[in-house]
Amino acid sequence: MKSAVETLSPTRAKLTVEVPFEELKPSLDAAYQKIAKQINVPGFRRGKVPPQVIDRQVGRGVVLDEAVNEVLPKAYVEALQENSLTPLAQPEIEVTKFEDNEGLEFTAEVDIKPAIDLPAYDGLTAEVEDLVVSDDDVAEQVEALRERFGTLSDVERAAADGDFVVIDLVATQDGEVVNGAEISDFSYKVGSGGMIDGLDEALVGLEIGAEKIFVTQLVSGDLVGQDVDVKVVLKQVQEQELPELDDDFAQEASEFDTLDELKADVRERLTRGKRLEQAAAARDAVLEALLEKVEVPLPETMVTEELNARRANLEQQLQMAGMTLEKFLEEEKQTQEEFEADLERRVRDAVAAQFLLDEIADSEEIGVDQAELTQHMIRRAQQSGQEPQEFVNHMFEHNHVPELVQEIRRGKALQILVEGSEVKDASGNAVELKLLQADGTIGEPVVEDDAPSAEAAESDTEGESTEA
Repeated sequence: MKSAVETLSPTRAKLTVEVPFEELKPSLDAAYQKIAKQINVPGFRRGKVPPQVIDRQVGRGVVLDEAVNEVLPKAYVEALQENSLTPLAQPEIEVTKFEDNEGLEFTAEVDIKPAIDLPAYDGLTAEVEDLVVSDDDVAEQVEALRERFGTLSDVERAAADGDFVVIDLVATQDGEVVNGAEISDFSYKVGSGGMIDGLDEALVGLEIGAEKIFVTQLVSGDLVGQDVDVKVVLKQVQEQELPELDDDFAQEASEFDTLDELKADVRERLTRGKRLEQAAAARDAVLEALLEKVEVPLPETMVTEELNARRANLEQQLQMAGMTLEKFLEEEKQTQEEFEADLERRVRDAVAAQFLLDEIADSEEIGVDQAELTQHMIRRAQQSGQEPQEFVNHMFEHNHVPELVQEIRRGKALQILVEGSEVKDASGNAVELKLLQADGTIGEPVVEDDAPSAEAAESDTEGESTEA
């Protein structure tokens, strides 16, 4: 087999492959055997029909086509390997020449992984915002905990902001009830928002048993974005009574004896969360610093697919939240054009970052063992709300395991990149990343004397699973 490659762009190549007829013979033999098992010919047992008879019965062309269909994928993969190309999508294959006894010639156009001149990535610098946990942050969390221990009592008065109410809702348009827009005995906290525009204003001051009609727009269904009339009937009003913020409350709501101890614990938990947020920002900042040092060619088809996937994901999330894209953009103070430009920028940066991390992973010869793969699949299953075994079966059945392995390699490459960088906050303080634990705490540095010797480490790795 001979192959040649033509570079159409930094991210697309055209392979021309020639397969001599002699190399097609194993595939021809396999094709004859396959067809022999599929046809019935008087005088011959199934599977024992000679090639000459098959040629007369079904035609030599059918056999040749079967052989070509078998050899094409193998020859394509072999040509990729010969020319050190990594495909990013399915190829566009065209058979340009095929004659009986003369061999096969075909071309394959495919998006390929671009060649990248990886810049030095050790010692990058980046800056993130200061880690700040304010008294207001602590007070907000304590208040949320306080509300969980509040009690509700019926009151005979008009609804007010902060009350818990039971209501009936029905939406109509031109006097007709909108399909799916009618609900009874719905519990709602006045002022919480997130339901439909105008509901909180209609409820405040409304007496029990009274009703009010207001005009709003639905955020889902066939009439999304259209004006409808909504009638709300107030059936019950409950007032929330909150416990006093004192040591008794701390003992009831937690394992602490005093309110000060509870607040200190809340501050610590918020600090751990802020550390993780700061670490995520540091990773983004370091990647951005690396992206500024190199130009990464991007395959447009890959960018387009990722753009479409992110748009679809956002639309699904907004639909589940009962919000339209127009409402989302209004709250974000963005125009459609600004949103699209920002989305495309983020997608291009993400795709370029993937290529760079893959390059670092190759440069560092990063591998993945079976334990790491298993842990990653369990974590992904938890994130998607699936049973681990169900998720694992799906990954293997649909051949997604290589993608998971690549995710792990990129994560390791990113860790190397970040730990080799100098990250400071806005006040100039070094941000601790090497010793940061998954729960947001800072671990203890490894003492050299306690570390295993090189010989012991090598001995330990002999029994590890092979790399995925």
